[in-house]
Amino acid sequence: MSEDLFKKIISHSKEYGFVFPSSEIYDGLASVYDYGQNGVLLVNNIKEYWWKSMVQMHENIVGIDSAIFMHPKVWKASGHVDAFNDPLIDNKDSKKRYRADVLIEEHIAKIQDKIDKEVDKAAKRFENFDKTMFLTTNPRVVEYAEKIKTIEARFKNALENNDLDDLRQIIIDLEIVCPVSGSKNWTEVRQFNLMFSTQIGSLAEDSDKIYLRPETAQGIFVNFLNVLNTSRQRIPFGIAQIGKAFRNEIVARQFIFRMREFEQMEMQFFIKPGTQKEFYEYWKSQRMAWHQRLGISKEKYKFHDHIKTAHYADAAVDIEFEFPFGFKELEGIHSRTDFDLTQHQNLSGKKLQYFDPELNESYVPYVVETSVGVSRLFLSVLTGAYQVEAMPNNEERVVLKIHPTLAPYKVAILPLVKKDGLPEKAKEIFDSLKLDFYAQYDEKDSIGKRYRRQDAIGTPFCVTIDHQTLEDHQVTIRHRDTMEQTRIPIADLPATIAKHTSWNNLLV
Repeated sequence: MSEDLFKKIISHSKEYGFVFPSSEIYDGLASVYDYGQNGVLLVNNIKEYWWKSMVQMHENIVGIDSAIFMHPKVWKASGHVDAFNDPLIDNKDSKKRYRADVLIEEHIAKIQDKIDKEVDKAAKRFENFDKTMFLTTNPRVVEYAEKIKTIEARFKNALENNDLDDLRQIIIDLEIVCPVSGSKNWTEVRQFNLMFSTQIGSLAEDSDKIYLRPETAQGIFVNFLNVLNTSRQRIPFGIAQIGKAFRNEIVARQFIFRMREFEQMEMQFFIKPGTQKEFYEYWKSQRMAWHQRLGISKEKYKFHDHIKTAHYADAAVDIEFEFPFGFKELEGIHSRTDFDLTQHQNLSGKKLQYFDPELNESYVPYVVETSVGVSRLFLSVLTGAYQVEAMPNNEERVVLKIHPTLAPYKVAILPLVKKDGLPEKAKEIFDSLKLDFYAQYDEKDSIGKRYRRQDAIGTPFCVTIDHQTLEDHQVTIRHRDTMEQTRIPIADLPATIAKHTSWNNLLV
């Protein structure tokens, strides 16, 4: 069922102008996609929601836009040159390549699914169900939990020690099979650096090797002093950025979930050393609340603590979303300590410190990071919004119930027929609204078909102009989610649309 839903979302995305395969007339480019006419509007609204909530609503967070190209030493200092690797393993029979860590994580998730199913069955059987007691007393569940605990301990040890041989042995011991061939015929595990490299310079022989940035965070760290000296900020304060990043993902898949070119929305929050636990918990709760304001079921979100933290972090958690292919990372919150600023300070020879007037001393700040991918958030919004509803006469309505503030178009103006002065009146109304709202004008096909088109792209309101409009200056406004139709004066349209699509509905 979930796989079928995913295929429908992918098909819908292309059919209605949300996402296109890149360079499709040349058979496309693997794991690269373009946003269509409706997709780019949704993407821009998602980014604006993040920017407003992060920068506009916080007096102690400012935004920057750093360059994609950076000095090669940036990536040496950050650890990306030496440590930005994925452990890859090939199946000899299918010739398919996989991330070894993901194969193990997915195996653990399958065991966890068995626990969840046992809990669900028991909850339905017993009226006064005690989940905590069930998890600790049911023999089958306890066995599953112990199995997960054992695997995770061994998995964590292998990752921390970069023990590629044991990673492969875990896969063999767990009898993990290739999803394509069904065989257990695995190669050795190898590390693969994910950074794209290129040359900069006018002549090839004189050029220097540089990298396309694999993350946007380093652009914030190398600008720490510039922002500190020009913004009059005091710790704690944050620097936010939205920008492109590039990773040479060998096993990029699952539509736009994992791509080689993508956008990140990141904020680095600079704090006094010793306060990182407090701010880490603060941003965990803030970011989860931010996602849940989108109106998608709260059951679709959960926290997942990292089994192994990155080399720069002392704590890390993902906000996971239940995509059609399971719970996967949507956003990461990391306590990065003082790793980045210290590394850049040591390699550049420049002091990257903050003078604290309260303590009368200087120190390298600690950092708590929040990082979310635009495309993953886009996919979560589509997944949460996509619905197929039964209609009379055995018909179905496909509707995207996107939060009205994020919807690509806020209103569609539809003359009932293409004659009798109705198109002229409709265009007059359209012209009066288009300065304040993204609006569409559509006069082709029956009114029912036009409603369905607007439902499919998530337009919250359809406004129909009929013959009576010419007499009483009122229109019929149809609500996407309920299909309720009401008659209102033309003069009330701007206020009605604004009320339901205002940023206040998401930010306050």
